[in-house]
Amino acid sequence: MRIVLAPDSFKESMSAAEAAAAMSRGVRAVLPDAVCVEVAMADGGEGTTEALMAGLRGEWRSVVTCDALGRSIEARYGLTADGLAVIEVASAVGIGLIAPSDRDVMRATSRGVADLVLDALDAGAARLVVGLGGSVTTDGGAGMLAGLGAAWLDAEGAELSPDPAGLSRLDRVDLSRLDKRLSGVVIELACDVTNPLLGALGAAAVFGPQKGASPEQVAVLDAGLARIADALVRAGRPDVRRVPGAGAAGGLGAAFLSLGASLRPGVEVVA
Repeated sequence: MRIVLAPDSFKESMSAAEAAAAMSRGVRAVLPDAVCVEVAMADGGEGTTEALMAGLRGEWRSVVTCDALGRSIEARYGLTADGLAVIEVASAVGIGLIAPSDRDVMRATSRGVADLVLDALDAGAARLVVGLGGSVTTDGGAGMLAGLGAAWLDAEGAELSPDPAGLSRLDRVDLSRLDKRLSGVVIELACDVTNPLLGALGAAAVFGPQKGASPEQVAVLDAGLARIADALVRAGRPDVRRVPGAGAAGGLGAAFLSLGASLRPGVEVVA
């Protein structure tokens, strides 16, 4: 008998690979002659890189970057021999990296994700699979875009800090210094939610409270995400605010979509 064991991870309990191994031990306890095929699965959130690196025999790369509050950390992503980089945004700006008492939605930024993308480009990646899940940010990807070369400006042309508090005076975005290599790389988003960027089902309203946002801050965050979306459209980028999944990872979905990324259900990408 041949049995395929393909679980997702058990959040904060065991990885998908550990779950598959446990299932395999259970099967063999009853069917000693069974051939067990262990396949780690994921849906774009925690464990996506681990699952794909196990299946594609890729290597892990470590990058010194910063967490959502700007503190220095080391994050990992996966890279295969044929130029596929697999990045989980949570590895840099994950909610699990910030203690509940330290979470500050108005100062949290996705800047650290840019370091992973840039390192992958430096390593020759031609395709990025980005897992959108588990972030502690609600900055619409402004921090990541700043790390890739974008400048968020006020009405006087002064550059703003790319976090919700700093972008309260946002007037426009200058994309002229955006890393040119981004136009030559395929970006595929692995996503497990269908939320748009704004409104009652958007990034701030649905996910903001679990990141520490008060009801008053949810309204401020939603308005800030709208300003970011407006600025990107005025800069010539597509209007993606209503695209299902644009609200994933605090609006990082929208930021990547503005760079020309495509979005698919995470489990489909991994499969």
